[in-house]
Amino acid sequence: MRVAIDTRPGGTNPNEDWVAATPTLAVVLDGLSTAGLTTGCQHGVPWYVAHLGGHIVAALADTDRPLPDGLADALERTAALHPECDLSNPGTPSATVAILRQREDVLDHLVLADSPIVFDGPQGCSAITDLRVDEILPELKAEVERYETHTQEHREALQRLVVAQRQVRNTPEGYWVAMAGPEAAEHGVVGSTPLDQVHAAAVLSDGTSRLVLEYEMATWSEVFATLRAGGPGELLDTVRRVEATDPTGRRWPRYKSGDDATVAFCQW
Repeated sequence: MRVAIDTRPGGTNPNEDWVAATPTLAVVLDGLSTAGLTTGCQHGVPWYVAHLGGHIVAALADTDRPLPDGLADALERTAALHPECDLSNPGTPSATVAILRQREDVLDHLVLADSPIVFDGPQGCSAITDLRVDEILPELKAEVERYETHTQEHREALQRLVVAQRQVRNTPEGYWVAMAGPEAAEHGVVGSTPLDQVHAAAVLSDGTSRLVLEYEMATWSEVFATLRAGGPGELLDTVRRVEATDPTGRRWPRYKSGDDATVAFCQW
């Protein structure tokens, strides 16, 4: 498996995405925004995703280990690194997870929350994602989308949404992400695909996938054409060019003018 990666911050704040790859593994994490609210952790989201990502790669060095088992182990080991923090705080640093692994002639995947894995194969393109977060709190989401980004009204509405999301995060009534405990690993979308059904794959954070899923300014086929022609950097440049045409979120209402964006492009 040949993997090319790139990641870009969405603005002036530190990048809260994380990506890594080996000849058999691609991992993308997207740290959840704190919206300026307290988390109970002194380290922050970039620290969390970096340490969680490193432990995921180490835990899955054995290619026969089930992906949920490796993720659970990584979650436990990351939590053990900062016992002085209040890991019971509902805002404790957390992240979406997308893992693609080659195991001989099979591709295993695990997707936790809305960072998708997209396959390009003989039958076209297909995306694997987990959009449970989109099904909750529609009224608060609509309130955020009423305001332009960078306005006080938008910031306040976003904080109200994040406070409410924290209350249902990692509960049966809400949605699941990587947090302090290992139980979230049991709630990912998992499966396997024969390698001969895949020409290429893209592991993305939602800051990249929104080019297709939210902005509708490209198809998945066009995304793969861009990746083959110019690599991950060209795809991320395309996302930023599109967002620059709508800097305040009037055409495409969103939580940030530009989100952190990441891609791992896998070829065989």
